[in-house]
Amino acid sequence: MTDANRPPRPKLRLGALAAALTATLALLCCTGGTGAFFLTELGGEAAEQLTPASMECTGDFKVEVAGDMPRLPGYGDNQLRNAAVIITVGQEMKVPPRGWVVAVATAMQESRLLNLANRTVAQSRRIPNQGVGADHDSVGLFQQRASWGTVEQRMTPEYAARKFYEKLVQVPGWQTMPLTRAAQRVQISAFPDAYAKHEDLAARIVDALAGGAARTTLVGDRDVCDSAAGGEVAASGWTAPIPGGVGSGFRTASRPGHNGVDIAAPKGTRIRVTTAGRVLVSRCDPDRFGRLSCNVDGYPGKGGCGWFVDVLHARGIVTRYCHLVSRPLVSEGDDVRAGQVIGEVGSSGNSSGPHLHFEVHTDGDRSSASAIDPVPFMRSRGAPLKGAG
Repeated sequence: MTDANRPPRPKLRLGALAAALTATLALLCCTGGTGAFFLTELGGEAAEQLTPASMECTGDFKVEVAGDMPRLPGYGDNQLRNAAVIITVGQEMKVPPRGWVVAVATAMQESRLLNLANRTVAQSRRIPNQGVGADHDSVGLFQQRASWGTVEQRMTPEYAARKFYEKLVQVPGWQTMPLTRAAQRVQISAFPDAYAKHEDLAARIVDALAGGAARTTLVGDRDVCDSAAGGEVAASGWTAPIPGGVGSGFRTASRPGHNGVDIAAPKGTRIRVTTAGRVLVSRCDPDRFGRLSCNVDGYPGKGGCGWFVDVLHARGIVTRYCHLVSRPLVSEGDDVRAGQVIGEVGSSGNSSGPHLHFEVHTDGDRSSASAIDPVPFMRSRGAPLKGAG
């Protein structure tokens, strides 16, 4: 891994663009290159700060619909109370926590978690509501149309959530498919990719309201906290890239330019993408002499990431996977799902032996300026890296 000292290039942030920026700029491993990419279904503002009573994974997942709500910019008490109702109904119906995340994300997209009337449906405006929309004859948290029930029923949050879950659990494979596909199979929206951008925040809302439930993985017949380390996907939609233990850490005293962590694993260990997204870069990174020599084992001081992949996720998160043994299994522009195998552990590039160098970046920025410590980040998603304190 290279600890180069070249100054970071200007940081690019996601903007309110309607199409993807497709330029791919060169980068050198572990110092980062620049390149901000916006995809409509993966975009959104930088992640908001959530201040819940507890972000620990408690295991009881108790929800207080009438209690104090966490603070979240852009979402008030009424909206978060509606999210609490959605989660409570899911619990009553014995829908697993992944379903709660899907439902909350869907309501965030459809109504911003507001129980909406409709200006074209006179009856709806006579029913207590939290705002007025105008989409066909849609009303309520999930903007359900007339075929879903009476106006009064659809504007009852408990009824609306129950109808959503009833249809969701009938979708084959809904727990393992990307959130946006599961939501679309229920909603049949004109904007089928719109739900993805809410997944991360929806998971954190579920964590805040239900004792860390989005950080659980279904193991046997029970939901286990912080256990998505071996390829299983947590209710949050995240998994660990490989099951190995963390060795060299993030920006240590001896390696201040080390912008990720090194995870030990035998050559050939399968690398999984941590959550759904789109591939930004998939190629051989030049070594310090500019050579594209990734098909052989590297050595310390060689420079470069070897074979590597960068993936853009919702809310501007970018993950990087370095030192693959051979050409990645994915290409630039590919959509990938959580847990999808993108390559195998190797020792290409600036490497002293087989391992995965794993990075996490924010704000859609691939440069070193946006790198954050992957250890607490992955733990907060319920997919802790093994061996990390």
